[in-house]
Amino acid sequence: MKRIALLTLILHASLFTLHAQNITLDLRDSLERPSYYTSVEVPDGNYRVTVTLGHKKRAGSTTVRAESRRLFIENEATKKGETKQISFLVNKRTPRISDKERVRIKERERTKLNWDDLLTLEVTGDRQLVQQITIERDTVAPTVFLCGNSTVVDQDDEPWASWGQMVTRWFTDKVCFCNLAESGETASTFIAAGRLKKGLSMMKRGDYIIMEFGHNDQKQKAPGSGAYYNFATALKTFVDEARQRGAMPIFVTPTQRRSFDKDGHIRETHADYPEAMAWVAEREKCPLIDLHQMTRQLFEAMGEEGSKRAFVHYPAGSYPGQTAAFADNTHFNPYGAYQIAKCVIEGLIAKDIPFTRYLRPEYPRGYDPSHPDALDTFHWTDSQHIDLVKPDGN
Repeated sequence: MKRIALLTLILHASLFTLHAQNITLDLRDSLERPSYYTSVEVPDGNYRVTVTLGHKKRAGSTTVRAESRRLFIENEATKKGETKQISFLVNKRTPRISDKERVRIKERERTKLNWDDLLTLEVTGDRQLVQQITIERDTVAPTVFLCGNSTVVDQDDEPWASWGQMVTRWFTDKVCFCNLAESGETASTFIAAGRLKKGLSMMKRGDYIIMEFGHNDQKQKAPGSGAYYNFATALKTFVDEARQRGAMPIFVTPTQRRSFDKDGHIRETHADYPEAMAWVAEREKCPLIDLHQMTRQLFEAMGEEGSKRAFVHYPAGSYPGQTAAFADNTHFNPYGAYQIAKCVIEGLIAKDIPFTRYLRPEYPRGYDPSHPDALDTFHWTDSQHIDLVKPDGN
């Protein structure tokens, strides 16, 4: 994995001021930079980030992402002389659970921005115009904990992306997302690694926990494995632990793989795992978002060839050092992840999940996976982080 050096403003005390729990970063000297990273060292928790955009002499278009490429401000236009303020909530965490316990993160996670001591912001865009950033602790807003695998995780690097890092773009600063997902995980290995326990250590009454599993679980062959055995038991563990803390559990069935039959329909590759999740959801009276069906509609609407544009399918030479073509039919690129995030949001709205009241006014309600956004309407400024190795899982 290639990691660039971060512009860590904590090393330059003259560039920020600390008032009680507020940190203010003066970034006017960085207006000429096309993109950069800025970081502050803060304890684990949720933080309200308020970004001031604009310039008295020029127009701009700014994108801001946090931690491991969670999207919050997307191509925000400002006219010459215009100033805007946009706020959002960012969850910052480390692997520490307690004095005696830590999340058993994978070797490749050790350089991920999600797991370090810093809250990191990426400023980019066609012409970024960030004047100032204010950061303050928030202990009141509900947190939505995301649990899952490579289709959910915050992917650090181009050209990979997942819906968990795109869904944040559409919510206000009244709700925070904590994405605990990791590539290659099953429901049971997620628990065994301490990822659930990390979430539980931060969870409070009124929070939510969303679980998308089944993608890697269906490949388990050990004794006791199976959709209605250890998979269902693990899902029940998530429900019981969350409810004990006053949080609402929500299930999301796994995304489809890009696997078409000769008639142009998506092949079923998840055995009975989506059905087992639906069974547990019904027994436990949990909301269920059928992303399995929505992504079937999405990919079939795009077609066998057109759906490549939603996955990591790129010819050799598309990225520095890429000597072989990417042809990944499991992992999404930013456009694909963005479409799937809208599917998840529509599923949450349909189930009348309370935190959907915090959707931003500009969210285009009524997204239909049978009519995805045209690719040319999606504009993504690549991060400086690039990884030529595909995420775990397939």
